[in-house]
Amino acid sequence: MTVVAPDRPGLRAELCVLASGSGGNCSVLAVEQGGTRRVCLIDLGLSPRRTELLLAERGLGLHDVDDAILTHLDDDHFHRGWVRALPRHATLRVHARHAALDDCFGLFGRLPCQFEAGFVLRCGAGVRALLAAHDRAGVSALRVDFAGPPACALGFATDLGRVTDPLVGLLAGVDVLAIESNYCPKMQEESGRPWFLRRRITGGAGHLSNLEALEAILRIGPGEHVVLLHLSRQCNCPELVASLHEGADYAVTITSQTHPTRWVRIGQRHEVLREPVRDADRVPEESHAAPAEGELVGSGVPVLRSPDA
Repeated sequence: MTVVAPDRPGLRAELCVLASGSGGNCSVLAVEQGGTRRVCLIDLGLSPRRTELLLAERGLGLHDVDDAILTHLDDDHFHRGWVRALPRHATLRVHARHAALDDCFGLFGRLPCQFEAGFVLRCGAGVRALLAAHDRAGVSALRVDFAGPPACALGFATDLGRVTDPLVGLLAGVDVLAIESNYCPKMQEESGRPWFLRRRITGGAGHLSNLEALEAILRIGPGEHVVLLHLSRQCNCPELVASLHEGADYAVTITSQTHPTRWVRIGQRHEVLREPVRDADRVPEESHAAPAEGELVGSGVPVLRSPDA
């Protein structure tokens, strides 16, 4: 039965990854409901100036940002330029895990909102966090739940040492999953990098390989879309990563260090639909429309990649 979308207003949540990789990480979560738009940044790994420029290209400014969530405090996830910039943006509320702040008291110029297991964003979305292995201090994996309508969820997990049952449990069934797919083991081994660096990355407290990321995705079971984060420029290849997800029943976006992704809609599968189209409006069965641009023939699943992917 063919149906059309309702005309009543609902929630619209979208994700855009401005940059992802060892050179800096920052993502934009935009939520619109009832005529009000709220914006949250996930990680502040780009300089304030570059962040402002990339936001402006999307019709946004730092004055539009209500919240910022820090997954951890590595330099590529928290640019030290924000130490000076944050006091100038008094309404921007920064969320950071309590334990991550032990070694950097006073770093922010003002006390951030500290969390352990969860908190609520100004847009009303609830965030649940799980401490995952990454170097010494760890990293926060996030699940963001939107009450809707439509009710939907975003999972966000980067710089993971390994896939664990609690991680899978936290992110299970999200609509959109953003997860790192950092390296190819063969390329890592042949990279010429020092042994200690390769050990740090692959030793269970560094990053996920492409196959480990795929395993996590299959266990988590995202309903709509997978956004692949933090590809190594030296030890990975976007074409290789894309090939691992061919034929998947979820759409795929591969992020880049240099080019932002397009907006990824969260919760499309839950759109409430109403009344069938009249028979007179139906397309005759013998008609065969051409597939939409970017769509995989036979699967209906678009594979979206950054311009340089």
